[in-house]
Amino acid sequence: MESTSTWLITIGILAAVIAFDLILAILRRNKETSMREAAIWTVVYVSAAIAFGYFMPNWTPGETAQKEFFAGWLTEYALSVDNIFVFVIILSRLQIDKTKQQLVLLLGIIIALVLRGIFIAAGTAIITRFSSAFFIFGAFLIYTAYRLLIEKEDDEVTPDDSKIVKMLRARGASTFTIALLTLGVTDLVFALDSIPAIFGITKDPYIVVTANIFALMGLRQLYFLLQGLLKRLVFLSKGLSIILAFIGVKMFFEAFHGIGIHEIAGIEVPHVSIEFSLGVIVGTLLITAVASLTATRKDGSEII
Repeated sequence: MESTSTWLITIGILAAVIAFDLILAILRRNKETSMREAAIWTVVYVSAAIAFGYFMPNWTPGETAQKEFFAGWLTEYALSVDNIFVFVIILSRLQIDKTKQQLVLLLGIIIALVLRGIFIAAGTAIITRFSSAFFIFGAFLIYTAYRLLIEKEDDEVTPDDSKIVKMLRARGASTFTIALLTLGVTDLVFALDSIPAIFGITKDPYIVVTANIFALMGLRQLYFLLQGLLKRLVFLSKGLSIILAFIGVKMFFEAFHGIGIHEIAGIEVPHVSIEFSLGVIVGTLLITAVASLTATRKDGSEII
């Protein structure tokens, strides 16, 4: 268990980075974010996450903490890329000016961080007291994986279809406010998938919190970097469905062990190692990315 000082120092530094990003977004609120700028900041945030995970053993106890962080961060980051699909639809449908997109994105992400913090606290309390809760979380992830597997692009609900958006417009809310609230609510929905997913990888609240923060911190810059490339990641949802289904099954195994059932019909319930989990996550993401880019190159839909 991490010490109080470790928590305070980590949260203090990450809060300072988020505050810096907010100030930068406010100062540049009337300027468009170039691809070059987005690429540089994306590399900075990804490098920061990798460095954090690399040096984590210096202040975090446990032999598997480092691997759990990387597995959790990669899972959350991949799910965050899926968020961007919806963000692109929301901001384009609401016709948010490109110069204001980065500010609304960052404010929406800050709202998401607060909401996820509440979810993480609740999830930690539930799992600590009821190990059988993993059955519920696992079933929910498997159901979500199924929905991702069968969903079609036409199934996306646009902001114009939302009763909430129509109500806000009727009450005189500005387009900026509507976009901000829509992004916050959207990420709240995505948190219903991502928080159980990372609890299937680690039960350490410190790793859950830091993996989520690092996954969301660079999301604004990643949005501008991937805005065109997203059309080529045609198999992303399928890859995510495999990852969520795998974690869901893993949670079922852990739930059985948690209630004292180690064999079913004479077959031993397996323990899934964090090394195997990390391999499945990394392998699935690599195969998904390569297959997507190859498929779109063949059918001529490559975006330059």
